[in-house]
Amino acid sequence: MELFRAARLDGTYLTLIKKIKRSPLLILNDFGLAPFDGSWRQTLMDLVEDRHDQTSTIITSQIPVNKWHELIGEGTTADAIQDRIVNSAHRISLNGKSLRKKIDQ
Repeated sequence: MELFRAARLDGTYLTLIKKIKRSPLLILNDFGLAPFDGSWRQTLMDLVEDRHDQTSTIITSQIPVNKWHELIGEGTTADAIQDRIVNSAHRISLNGKSLRKKIDQ
């Protein structure tokens, strides 16, 4: 997010968005762990809008998808973002114990 904030300030934001759009794969890891402000919400909208049905995006999150709308905030924008992400997605839900825990020996 800091990269996007800096790009907004120095006038290279649209160039950065276009560069990311050309990437065949975007991975958003730990989606929703940081709070969404207006700037991050707009950046996410710009990213998913440009990439929708054109390139692949992987989103990992510990937050259930049914909580994303509230997490993103601003109802109309959240609707638009989720519409582009969720409705054309292949979802994989993982269950079970954390692989980060040490296995008892």
